[in-house]
Amino acid sequence: MSKLDSFKDDDSNAALGISLLNWVSVLFLAYFLLCAVGLLEAGFRTLYADHAEHLIQAATNPITGVCVGILATALVQSSSVTTSILVGFVAGGLPIEVAIPIVMGANFGTTLTNTIVALGFAANREELKRAFAAASVHDCFNLLCIAFFLPLELMFGIFEKMIHGILSILPNASFVHHDLTETFNFISAATAPFVQEVANGVSTLPYPGAGASLIAIGLCLVVFCIHFMKSLLRALLVGSSKRIAETALNHGPVAGVASGCAATMLTQSSSTTTSLVVPLVGSGALTTRQVYPFTLGANIGTCITAILAAFAVTGARNEAFELAFIHLLYNVLGVSIVLAVPKLRYLPAALAERLSTATQGKRVWIITYLALAFFVVPALGILALG
Repeated sequence: MSKLDSFKDDDSNAALGISLLNWVSVLFLAYFLLCAVGLLEAGFRTLYADHAEHLIQAATNPITGVCVGILATALVQSSSVTTSILVGFVAGGLPIEVAIPIVMGANFGTTLTNTIVALGFAANREELKRAFAAASVHDCFNLLCIAFFLPLELMFGIFEKMIHGILSILPNASFVHHDLTETFNFISAATAPFVQEVANGVSTLPYPGAGASLIAIGLCLVVFCIHFMKSLLRALLVGSSKRIAETALNHGPVAGVASGCAATMLTQSSSTTTSLVVPLVGSGALTTRQVYPFTLGANIGTCITAILAAFAVTGARNEAFELAFIHLLYNVLGVSIVLAVPKLRYLPAALAERLSTATQGKRVWIITYLALAFFVVPALGILALG
């Protein structure tokens, strides 16, 4: 072997070693990004969990119900938490027709976390525009579903009628216990020790110090992870690696939906799974339209928690199951209709891209959008109509 060949082999081995080190670094950063999302959710729940329950009790009409679902879920940063609380309320006597609009609002409210992650790209305007488009595609899809399904439910009660027929053929599943949620949640089990350690460290702070500290630490960790992930992903996801990633997320919309659904069923958090693809778009490795089907699948996968929660109900079990499966049916129908109608298929992605362009990649406009869409408008709706 010539010295030139030897040098080439050494260079190749060195490049391979650097590539492996970079991939390991990405995995570590992805883990801490998941931890950051966990800290944000824990912080919001610490501050606002009780408020969410009071808000749900305040829903007096369908429009108020949608506003309550948005605001309550934005406050606790988990549609799974909101729908699980609703399952308990329905089992305790809350009418199904009151709970359905809250579920619709909760689907929209949970998308706030994605945009918080997108703000990790605030240092670069073009990257922030791409990341915000990837995050807000979830918002646009859920707003379309509300606009389409809420009038139909109010006029015809379509979900109540369909779910009665479905539940009539299901066997009794009273032996299943809510503890199954802990069995399925692998990602939560992996991040829980870190989140718990941080929570223990700030637990002695007086209210609202503990919750605010968790949110602040989570935000700082998001910025840190995004800063380093975008550089690593840009270097790694080129050439063949980029084509593999594109194939995985762009192998037809059905495959993308399935992968998003499966990932979210494991994590039991659509915020967690969709937040992971935001850095891929922000760094330029993938596009909003490529990750869009994955986001739709996440919307379906997040329904698993409410279904498992319904198994734990000891009171009005039928009503609890009705609400849990209405949540699933609502998301499945929404995804099916959007993908089946050619003119609707990429409408949420197009709307997200337009919204991103309108903000011009400026932090102030994105933060204004977050404040209005998730807090100000729903709160004013509750005050005006409640």
